[in-house]
Amino acid sequence: MADILHRVGIQTASIEKVYQALTTRDGLAGWWTTNTSGEGDQTGNIIAFRFGAGGFDMRVTELREPAYVRWEVSDGPEEWIGTSISFELRQEDDFIILLFKHMNWQEPVEFMHHCSTKWAVFLMSLKSLIETGKGSPDPDDVKIDNWN
Repeated sequence: MADILHRVGIQTASIEKVYQALTTRDGLAGWWTTNTSGEGDQTGNIIAFRFGAGGFDMRVTELREPAYVRWEVSDGPEEWIGTSISFELRQEDDFIILLFKHMNWQEPVEFMHHCSTKWAVFLMSLKSLIETGKGSPDPDDVKIDNWN
């Protein structure tokens, strides 16, 4: 098994603000993709994320407000099925530290390399949304290759 891991410091006074960006439709649409439906504020809920190149459905499997969010991929590319995604938050001085994990990839295929870079792009979009009020969700994100 292989995992994608990222650490991002977000300068904000409120861990709750970051948590809401991870658990509400408007928050998620503000940094990942504008084509988001569903709410991530209850375990068992399905959140649908759509992009020009496809999409993903995530089942919310764990919430510990305001510090932890976990999803399982319920639909999407074959490589994503059986993986899970978590966001762990903690206050550290003037920053919220976000530890991101996209876990349980069967093997580190080329698509995983692409996804790791795109996760970094979108996590920086989340940072920008919280710090400036404006993220860069799909379709306005940084495109990195023909997979987008």
